[in-house]
Amino acid sequence: MFNKFLCGVALAALSVSASLADSLPADKSKVTLVFDHVLPNVPGKSMKGVLVEYQPGGSSPAHTHPKSSFIYATVLEGEIRSKVNDGPEKVYRAGENFTELPGDHHGVSANNSKTRPARLLAVFVLDTDEKNLVTDDK
Repeated sequence: MFNKFLCGVALAALSVSASLADSLPADKSKVTLVFDHVLPNVPGKSMKGVLVEYQPGGSSPAHTHPKSSFIYATVLEGEIRSKVNDGPEKVYRAGENFTELPGDHHGVSANNSKTRPARLLAVFVLDTDEKNLVTDDK
C-alpha cells in the first residue's frame, strides 16, 4: 500500500512540477512542499513531501536536515549527483532512490546534466512541530 501511495505522490509531483517548470529562479533550483500529513498512528510525527527541481547545471548548497528526520528520495526525472556524509559521490537516475538518516550531512546535491533538467521527490518522516527542513552549511 505504501508503494501505491508513493507512486501516487510521484505522479502528483510530476503534474505539479510541470506547471511550475517555467517559473524556476535564476539560481537554477527550486524546492516546493507538495504535501504535509500528520501520521495518525505515530504521535508527534509527520510525513512531508518536497519536490526539488534543478535546471541544467543546478545544485543545492551542502546542508543538513532536522535531527528527527528520515528521508527517502526518489529521482523523478534526469540524473541527480549526491554525496551523503563521507560516502562516495553517486549519480542516481530516474526511478532510483536513496535515503538520508537522522543527522546525515548532504554534501552534494546537483543535477548531473548541463543540458537537461532533473527532479526528485524527497519524503521526510520527522517531528510534526519541525518547520525548518534544511539548514545550509555556513
